[in-house]
Amino acid sequence: VIFIWFGGLKVLNLSPAYDLVAATVYWLTPEVIVPLVGLWEVAIGIALLYPPLTRIGLILLAGQMPATFMPLVLLPEVCFTIAPIGLTLEGQYIIKNLAVIASAFIIAGSVKK
Repeated sequence: VIFIWFGGLKVLNLSPAYDLVAATVYWLTPEVIVPLVGLWEVAIGIALLYPPLTRIGLILLAGQMPATFMPLVLLPEVCFTIAPIGLTLEGQYIIKNLAVIASAFIIAGSVKK
């Protein structure tokens, strides 16, 4: 549900992370990349909520998660007050994805073979 919610905000250009996404993926225009990231997140959320699509959701998530950590490298001045431990609000927003990754491992462990 969080992926659908946060992704939907990006699609509607209402996300507080708009500038962060735009600054991180600077090689595409924000008008293109932010809604595209939002659609990707909505797809992850829908896939994880619909059991037959769980594997696809996990694959989409595996492709998206590394990108979420890019600002830590590309925009350290935005993410840290004192690197590497003092996090700004943006840095905390990014680091919370460690909990998402842990949750993905739990979900992956429950997928039937």
